[in-house]
Amino acid sequence: MSTGRATRMGPAELMQAAAIARRFYLEGKSKIQIADEFGVSRFKVARVLETALERDLVRIEIRVPAELDADRSDALRARYGLRHAVVVESPTETDTAAEEAGADPENLGEVAADLLGELVTDGDVLGLAWGRSTIHMAAALSRLPPCTVVQLTGVYDAGTADRGSVEAVRRAADVAGGEAHPIYAPMLLPDSATAAALRSQTGISRAFEYFDKVTVAAVSIGSWEPGVSTVHDMLSDSERAHYSSLGVAAEMSAHLFDSQGRRIGRDLGERCITVEADRLRRIPEVVAIAGGQRKADAIGAVLRSGLVTSLVTDTAAADHLLQDRSPVPFRPAMDRTDPDGP
Repeated sequence: MSTGRATRMGPAELMQAAAIARRFYLEGKSKIQIADEFGVSRFKVARVLETALERDLVRIEIRVPAELDADRSDALRARYGLRHAVVVESPTETDTAAEEAGADPENLGEVAADLLGELVTDGDVLGLAWGRSTIHMAAALSRLPPCTVVQLTGVYDAGTADRGSVEAVRRAADVAGGEAHPIYAPMLLPDSATAAALRSQTGISRAFEYFDKVTVAAVSIGSWEPGVSTVHDMLSDSERAHYSSLGVAAEMSAHLFDSQGRRIGRDLGERCITVEADRLRRIPEVVAIAGGQRKADAIGAVLRSGLVTSLVTDTAAADHLLQDRSPVPFRPAMDRTDPDGP
């Protein structure tokens, strides 16, 4: 008999629990304030709130847009020590052809555009590296605070600059109402002397002067295979074989990484128009945009490098990254000075 009575709340208890729950969850009052109002202890308030949840009097529902996966996002953030991780649903069957060809799902760019709208503040310097995902992101931008936008790498094909990263920089600057500093030069040059000569040209050197001022950067990630790595596709067969022999697993902004996130093939950087890795590491917020099962290993390699603080990816890549139990030697979000915390 007593057990039955314990499992059932009477009308008075129900009304009190409902009123206390309303004060706490809807009106935002503290437990002490509620205790004073009802003439009970704050411990009694805590027990009533706990009972209200247990008896289904109060239901707490955390809702995010259907295309976002909150559980995977939080797990990925914790696993790789990221400041922000946003996981979107993988493409539908009708979109898999693009993913199989090495292209990131276009919805990654849309979500990344919203994320940049949150992260960029008035007066920031936004850096954009070449990549299809960053181009999609720039096209999807609808809001940015006033900021300067600088290109962080040369382009894959200078002849298509107006449809690629140069246009992405212009687009972002237009949305922000700020200055644009594009780079009209190929990403990879035949030799280091040609690259050095281009870096000294007025327009390019002016963009390079902004690299140390970049506060938020958006980058793409490629895996070491045709169609999925810009650098891979620009090299000769013998050069590809050479870097493959070094164990390259991923590239980002013309920097190569092995599966553990160690930089390799540093000599390639001397031939490239790109932000240096050390400068990239000093940028407070570096957002990588990449997804798909085909890029999952490459994404993991770059995350281990410590150069990335945040990631926008999809469920296919996230599942692979969460199953990968390889050690993560760096915690990128902790490596940089955070004005809001340690």
